[in-house]
Amino acid sequence: MSSRVRRATTTLLSLLMLLPLAGCGWLDIFSKEDGNEPMRLERINAQVEIDRLWRVSVGNGQGKKYNVLRPALSGNRVFAAGNNGEVVAVQADNGRVVWRKRTKQVITGGVGASNGLVVVGTENSRVLAFAEDDGRELWSAEVSSEVLAPPATNGRIVVVQTVDGRLTGLDAATGRQRWIYESDVPALSLRGTSAPLILENFVIAAFANGTVVSVATDNGTLRWEQRVAIPTGRSDIERLVDIDGPIWLNESGQILVTAYQGYLAVIDAVTGQTRWRTEASSWVGNASGFGNAYIADETGNVRAFRVGQDQPVWTNGSLLRRRLSTPLGFSNYLAVGDFEGYVHLLSQIDGRIVGRTKVDGKGLRAPMIAQGNTLYVYGNGGSLVALRVR
Repeated sequence: MSSRVRRATTTLLSLLMLLPLAGCGWLDIFSKEDGNEPMRLERINAQVEIDRLWRVSVGNGQGKKYNVLRPALSGNRVFAAGNNGEVVAVQADNGRVVWRKRTKQVITGGVGASNGLVVVGTENSRVLAFAEDDGRELWSAEVSSEVLAPPATNGRIVVVQTVDGRLTGLDAATGRQRWIYESDVPALSLRGTSAPLILENFVIAAFANGTVVSVATDNGTLRWEQRVAIPTGRSDIERLVDIDGPIWLNESGQILVTAYQGYLAVIDAVTGQTRWRTEASSWVGNASGFGNAYIADETGNVRAFRVGQDQPVWTNGSLLRRRLSTPLGFSNYLAVGDFEGYVHLLSQIDGRIVGRTKVDGKGLRAPMIAQGNTLYVYGNGGSLVALRVR
């Protein structure tokens, strides 16, 4: 990494870690210190039409701290939560609010939804479970520390990752603790954690120490551990290797994961063997589609890799320093959001931007979700929006 990029990265990381305390606008300070402003958007030749189907307001959205509350899709409903404690269930096709629950909790992790449960985590180390159909609260359980990522559930167990490096399995019916898995916690890390992923009888999780693990669903026993980044350098900032982005499965059923200052890696879900990796650095994670792995890196480059090849198939550098969200592959497109609230649609074939629309003036941080050619976007200010691409 060049000294110029290292200085910019150091500034950015410092601000991301201070955001929970200061609530300041990191992008303005970044621009002044580094001399680089976010790249201005160029006019595009739109090749798709983007229709807004509906919009629903969800509390105060992401709140003042650097939260990444992402929506969830289960059945024909979209679920979202606001930092101020509001949880909402919305009919996916028409935007009708099915139920709206107002809690007294500060929600910092969510939303997980599956098999009749809607689950969120809180700032004061609690997990709340609601019924998918009517929003009634089913149980509340205490965990070891703050929850910053969506809990996962398969209807039998709820798995929660907390900022102290622990993975906790809770009984889905009662919230009773069934097991705990602990990982090493580095001296310094970014505000955020990856979300666990439940696959049949095992759980995949990634941690701030740069490792990915698989543990048994029934008792939390370690099945395998794989390192995606190795801490190097003298300072704690130089040694950051957080994995904060979502863990995805590609079309072959293999795990895609990206570490900051590490690798974009494809790992066999059953054996834990690394099938392929290439040097990459991102704290928002990756996506897959068309046989490619996609990454939005720390500088704002969006790149597509053919698994097995070190050189990218294509690179789009028109969104530099625009603080991109986790990319999402759906239909023929790759969707990514930015700090001004724009959704950009890129062609999965060559990376050209083929469509763009603005959703939330306070920006987009949360990963998007999609069903068919409909994209569900949750803005920082609390706008939950359904977009149809045609």
